[in-house]
Amino acid sequence: MPYDDSERGREVAARTREFVDEVVLPEERALFGGRDERSPADRQDEAESLIDDLREDARELDVYGPQIPEAYGGLGMDFDDLLPVFEEAGRSILAMRAMHVAAPDEGNIHILDEAGTEAQKEKYLRPLANAEITSGFSMTEPLDGSGSDPKAIRTTAEKEGDEWVIDGHKWWTTQGSDADFLIVVARTNQEAHPYMGVSLFIVDADADGVELVRDVPHMGEAGMAHSEIRYDGVRVPEENLLGTKDAGFAIAQQRLGPARLTHCMRFVGMADRSLDVAKAYMHEREAFGEPLAEKQALRFDIAEAETRLHAVRTMVRHAARQIAAGEQARTEVAMTKTFAAGVVQDVIDDCVQVCGGNGIGKDLPLADFYENVRCFRIIDGADEVHKRSIARAALDPDDVASEEVEHITRFDG
Repeated sequence: MPYDDSERGREVAARTREFVDEVVLPEERALFGGRDERSPADRQDEAESLIDDLREDARELDVYGPQIPEAYGGLGMDFDDLLPVFEEAGRSILAMRAMHVAAPDEGNIHILDEAGTEAQKEKYLRPLANAEITSGFSMTEPLDGSGSDPKAIRTTAEKEGDEWVIDGHKWWTTQGSDADFLIVVARTNQEAHPYMGVSLFIVDADADGVELVRDVPHMGEAGMAHSEIRYDGVRVPEENLLGTKDAGFAIAQQRLGPARLTHCMRFVGMADRSLDVAKAYMHEREAFGEPLAEKQALRFDIAEAETRLHAVRTMVRHAARQIAAGEQARTEVAMTKTFAAGVVQDVIDDCVQVCGGNGIGKDLPLADFYENVRCFRIIDGADEVHKRSIARAALDPDDVASEEVEHITRFDG
């Protein structure tokens, strides 16, 4: 289905497709699809080594870091040009990491580029963009702290002289145990409006007082740590404040809105590859005297999947155009993220069902894809939170408009 994508977006997407299909997938199949005696841990170690090699291939094919500014070694593509590229990258978890478009580094690169000082960019953004170091985004907290309601942030940062002292308890910090630095969300003004009074800080992972409690066991995203971390009197210099004091939510929103859309496209790519697998299986597998591809119910399932994925692609592009035009597009992003997560989960679930025992086995990627996409209905805001936002915009539009004006005014001031 052709979309109104730019020529550059289509060109880089085509190169990305070539990179994924001809370079990454043969390595992925050899690594994860074999019937040998390697343990999952051994395969994961091999995957980490393989990603380093694949990054070099990505650079040679000119698909590395499409979202990274050219000054820091990337392609410097406009946001709406990125969408078809991220879809093609999403066809393989290894490809996403090799191209450096996977969370959380992708979003943290964006924050540092938008809000970082020149000194912060040289110290953190440049090596992060070059994949020399890794990062984490530390926002979510255990009960009764901040989860889908960011106003509940309990982690604090108090100013003492020319330092900030951070105290708090976080978990689900993606890549936390592997990170060289963390972007920590902390409350800096207890008296401020609930959506204000929060700031972002760059914290070196080896700073005194940063305690890695554990990596939380979880479904999906094999090999990606989601860490529980305590910050006990962690002192960071004043220059590690990221952006403006008390404007953390406004800065984070610049990350979260676009990141939700790029997440959607990566998962659309995952669903698209799942359909490729399922359709190939339907043509090869015979049951009750004919190929599965001739079964009416399965043909209707494929038709429904293709139709709904087309709707997701269209919604993502619409929301991206709103953001590119300088709008917040909160409702459009909320609608897109919720709808996309449900559609992709349904599509991959159908693909698992079509392939039967092969679908739940690990020789094919479908089982891993299903675990990953189920998480998508919770990460980046649970379905219910986005639906709350959509309903509020529909039922109380004046309240939403006045709050956004107040929010923007306070940030700009």
